[in-house]
Amino acid sequence: MAEFDAAALKADLEHRMKGAVESLKGDLAGLRTGRASVTLLDPVVVEVYGATMPLNQVATVTAPEPRMLSVQVWDRSNVQPVEKAIRAAGLGLNPVTEGQTLRLPIPDLTEERRRELAKLAAQYAEKARVAVRNVRRDGMDSLKAAEKKGQIGQDEQKRQEGEVQKLTDRAIAEIDQLAIAKEKEILGK
Repeated sequence: MAEFDAAALKADLEHRMKGAVESLKGDLAGLRTGRASVTLLDPVVVEVYGATMPLNQVATVTAPEPRMLSVQVWDRSNVQPVEKAIRAAGLGLNPVTEGQTLRLPIPDLTEERRRELAKLAAQYAEKARVAVRNVRRDGMDSLKAAEKKGQIGQDEQKRQEGEVQKLTDRAIAEIDQLAIAKEKEILGK
């Protein structure tokens, strides 16, 4: 009979929960607040050289000022496709082309748009919470199965379930903190 490896299970669950939190961080970074952030352009993909590439593979993005992004395109022939991709990304940005550099002034957010972004941040956070709970459920199912097969005793199962719950609580708390911080940033509080 195979030995039940509690440490491997815990490491796997922890890794998957961290993945959900990291995914949330990426989603939240892409939400536009009133400040310029180079991560704002992460979702932009550009059609160049007959392929679709992320913007950061054809240009350097910097934030020289709090309300301005600068995109330095490496190859002059890619300036037009990059400008087109930024306009098409639905970020509400209008690039101003100066040679191989695109300047992107960050417009002020309306109160209505801020509320929409705050709701979206909350949706992202809930999606991450659901992912963490699904990981928790998988862990609990593995523990129940191990107990049924006689690989661990009931006491050990209960102890391990407590460990899984602690991991879950930590991940959910981190998600909540990220969501609250992003909401404050968006609403300017």
